[in-house]
Amino acid sequence: MSASTTRDWWRSYFDAGYLEEYSPVFDLIEERRQVARIAELLALPHGARVLDLACGQGRHAHLLAEAGYDVDGLDYSRDMLKAAKARGTGRTLRYTRGDMRRLPLRWTRRFDGVVNLFTSFGFFDDPADDAKVLRQVARVLKRGGVFVWQGGNRDALTDRFLRGDAWTTADGTEVRQDRSFDPLSGFLTIESTWTRKRKVERRAHRIRLYTATHLAALMAEAGLVPVAAYDSFTDAPLTRRAHEMLLVARREA
Repeated sequence: MSASTTRDWWRSYFDAGYLEEYSPVFDLIEERRQVARIAELLALPHGARVLDLACGQGRHAHLLAEAGYDVDGLDYSRDMLKAAKARGTGRTLRYTRGDMRRLPLRWTRRFDGVVNLFTSFGFFDDPADDAKVLRQVARVLKRGGVFVWQGGNRDALTDRFLRGDAWTTADGTEVRQDRSFDPLSGFLTIESTWTRKRKVERRAHRIRLYTATHLAALMAEAGLVPVAAYDSFTDAPLTRRAHEMLLVARREA
């Protein structure tokens, strides 16, 4: 039996089950390395205001605040925000529940930097909504502000397509993912099957994949000038074989 995705799957997918399924991926040492690289790319002074857009459980937002930034994290999921707040909040770390397509008006021109990480983009059924997200990023950035985007690279992911994968979580749950790709919509669909004590559960989600060329064009249309592209969090230039890409753009001055 196959799992299925609904139009607004993202409204309920990011829950405690998501944290359990992806727990083998989350690693504090790696997250610190990633934040150090982000700080290098942002090149902002101590106390600069940074937005972690689709912040999830606060993996990066918490460390950005530790690094000396004044951080806001935004996410739609109550479960993710609960987990984020459990890590700690304070004068320089705040969390807000909201939709990335409609950021608070009070945030207009508020931020020196915005980050969107871990393929937290391309969730919406209508691709026009992805463009809307980028326009919101441009609105909340100060002129000359920096946008750092990190996620999957359609070129590489479809060239060497991995149809299935499996692992075991810390509590012994066996997780299998089966993947399919629709080249017309650009959607990568991931169907997850959990087996735990002979009980089987199924979940599914989908993400629209972008090439660097397409995403850079969308950024430019939103008023964000692309300035660099890297092989994920490394300092190596992006190539079509890189499974993850990191793009840096600046708000038009």
